[in-house]
Amino acid sequence: MLHVMSDLTQVNQELEPLKALADRELASIYGLTGRVYTPHIDEYMQVSIKKAAILTSLKEQGYIPLSEVEVTSAELDLLHKRARSNAIFDYKGNQYKRRFSPLKLSKSGKNVQKWAKFWLLLLPNGNVDPRWEREVREIWPGYFLIRTIDM
Repeated sequence: MLHVMSDLTQVNQELEPLKALADRELASIYGLTGRVYTPHIDEYMQVSIKKAAILTSLKEQGYIPLSEVEVTSAELDLLHKRARSNAIFDYKGNQYKRRFSPLKLSKSGKNVQKWAKFWLLLLPNGNVDPRWEREVREIWPGYFLIRTIDM
């Protein structure tokens, strides 16, 4: 589906209040175990996925350029196709860590059937760069939703 820049503006306005509600909801459930009802977080994630689809469409149409995260991730994927989780590689003077996140679970929820792969930029002190991680979550929000159904 083709999108225009006004779609991006509209979804950004929709995301602002949802982010605040989702953050409050996340803080309120911190430490709880088991299944927890999270309508605000769920709605925020759905709108985030919609925003990612709009961004992807605009990038494919050439309206906005690929981000540094996308370009670097694609280059690292080509160079290190079989990198394991938490493996660290030097690239263009920076260190990057390969991470995997469960993307799809079996119907029982006990086995991971599909993994999301992404790269995180490490700061000189060894911590993950929060700006980079935030951008990864914005570009690929679907990587941070665990599903038990077919994708």
